[in-house]
Amino acid sequence: MSFGDPNNPYGQQPQQPPQGQPGYGQQAPQGVPPQYGYPQQPAPGAAPQYGYPQQVPPPAPYGSYPPPGMSGMPVGMPPLAHWGLRFGAYLLDALIIAGPMYALTGIGVAIDGGEDGVGAVLGLVGFLYAIGMGFFQLYKEGTTGQTLGKKVVGISLHREADGATLGFGMAFVRKLAHFLDSITCYLGWLWPLWDEKKQTFADKVCSTVVVKVNKNG
Repeated sequence: MSFGDPNNPYGQQPQQPPQGQPGYGQQAPQGVPPQYGYPQQPAPGAAPQYGYPQQVPPPAPYGSYPPPGMSGMPVGMPPLAHWGLRFGAYLLDALIIAGPMYALTGIGVAIDGGEDGVGAVLGLVGFLYAIGMGFFQLYKEGTTGQTLGKKVVGISLHREADGATLGFGMAFVRKLAHFLDSITCYLGWLWPLWDEKKQTFADKVCSTVVVKVNKNG
């Protein structure tokens, strides 16, 4: 028995598909509907279709970078803080910084007999406290967006573009930029009363906004 014997079925060669008829795995001729049993191939130039629907990404929350091409105010930005809240936070911060300093100085003057120097020591302690508390407030404002006064009234300082915090360095620059608010006969301090973004001149120069936040957050 030979494998070349035509009567031997095991020695027969596999039959080739007829000319012009696509075999399994072959692409059907263009313009001819695919037959059952043949995998459908996408038409030339057509984008492949998948079974999963396209998902639309949700808007970026305030505090994260917006997608490229976005303009204007960031999506999801909280309501802007009005002038009254900002003024209340400023008064609280001033009281926290300057109050103990003046209290210690007053106590020192009252008990100082002019010889032991207790008043001078208390005055120096009060001054050092004010300096240290001032830098601490700047640090908190730059890293968290809130001084102690801002936290009490429920407002926070952020970059206008993306809602991120400023960092200590930029918070210090913004504090210096308040010079512009004062040199214009203090008009810059009142500018948030009618400004669309409720910004002082310092806010506009540093591209910052003050927004309302949850007091418990």
